[in-house]
Amino acid sequence: MASMTELDTGAPVVPETAPPERKAEADKGFLGRAGIVAAVLVVAVVVALLQSGSGLVVWQSVVTGILTGGLYGLIAMGLTLIFGVLDIVNFAHGAFLTVAMFLSFGMIQATGLHPYLTLVVAVPVLFLLGAAVHRGLLSGAGGRSLENQLLITLGLSLLLENGLLMFFGAEPKTIDLPGDFQFPLLGAVVAGSRLYAFLGAIVLGGLLYWLLRRTRLGTAIRAVAANAPGAALVGINVRRMHTLTFAIGTACAGAAAVLAGPLVTVTPTLGEQFNITAFVVVVLGGMGNVVGALVGGLLIGLVEQLTTIYLGGQSSLLGVFVVFLLVLFLRPQGLFGRRA
Repeated sequence: MASMTELDTGAPVVPETAPPERKAEADKGFLGRAGIVAAVLVVAVVVALLQSGSGLVVWQSVVTGILTGGLYGLIAMGLTLIFGVLDIVNFAHGAFLTVAMFLSFGMIQATGLHPYLTLVVAVPVLFLLGAAVHRGLLSGAGGRSLENQLLITLGLSLLLENGLLMFFGAEPKTIDLPGDFQFPLLGAVVAGSRLYAFLGAIVLGGLLYWLLRRTRLGTAIRAVAANAPGAALVGINVRRMHTLTFAIGTACAGAAAVLAGPLVTVTPTLGEQFNITAFVVVVLGGMGNVVGALVGGLLIGLVEQLTTIYLGGQSSLLGVFVVFLLVLFLRPQGLFGRRA
């Protein structure tokens, strides 16, 4: 039987030998959940429209939420990949993202590079950092007690944050995007930097999905996630796959950091907020479900923006936590996850 943390690159997953009735039932269940989510979003938008009284305000919130949600999805895909394969709850994921942002900022200040060109350095560096952290600190933490994982990853997060604080100082930094622009979209105003971040996140998320589904490396990673002892018996180096998976997940955080850099004020503790949002997205989409992470990111982006309409100046995270609690109570395995 598949474990609850088994990596899932799509939905629904049914054995090829299963009878047609079971496959049809799985498809129906998946489509039913997707339909319910779509219906709830429609109702939420209608309520926001009634409360604000302005279709333009609601449309702007929807557009901004979708664009922001794509970035959340990329961050969460790296996090859920690590959890689905290694069974490690990585609370240092947000700190890795902050490291990549400061790396991008430092290269821009030193060389004058275009912010997006720093991807070619930030992603490989974060890949190597992730591999080194896994080999040095986390290689024995997978599947162990949650307390061990929390202590190791939280300690690493604090170490990275304080290291950035000592090296760069506490003063907030900004990353300017040369030639940034704004354009109208059916009445809404979209910043070019936000659109680029969304498109980049979708492309990179698609590449990750292709890697997992269409390559030998991806097949090996999924085999290790499904049954590590069995994968070892057929000649797959499980330890190497674990290290590569953690490195790929960390590289996803690095890519998302570079894309998000022009949209935020960079501080050593910025990763904490992204960390909270990413964990909510992972739980919402289903622990270990890569596609669910992307869909969950889009949903959370919309929830954040609609909450500002409902509650005015209240924190947008309040709506996110309400959705998080509802999912935990009503469907703890996530919208697109599978029961153990």
